Amino acid sequence: MSFAGVYPHYIQKAEKKGRTIEEVNEIIFWLTGYDETSLNQVIADKIDFEQFFSQAPNFNSNAKKITGVICGYRIEDIEDPLVQKVRYLDKLIDELAKGKSMEKILRK
Repeated sequence: MSFAGVYPHYIQKAEKKGRTIEEVNEIIFWLTGYDETSLNQVIADKIDFEQFFSQAPNFNSNAKKITGVICGYRIEDIEDPLVQKVRYLDKLIDELAKGKSMEKILRK
């Protein structure tokens, strides 16, 4: 599945709850190290999630602080590294949509 195919759903989920595309991007930038230019390239190239995370400029070491349940699975117990990274991102977007402050979402 391409990241570009899921990205609009992240934005839609956030905007339905009064959040912004800028906040969605800030989360992605924090988690992966991408910036606006490189994220736009990822979307244009329609790379899949495996490439999205393997090519991430600087995957955030604080991602391990992202815990909890998403889609019925405890994030910290997921053994497949790719699935865990996808769920990290899902969890952060969920937290945004639920109204958490960016400071809490970004584990500051």
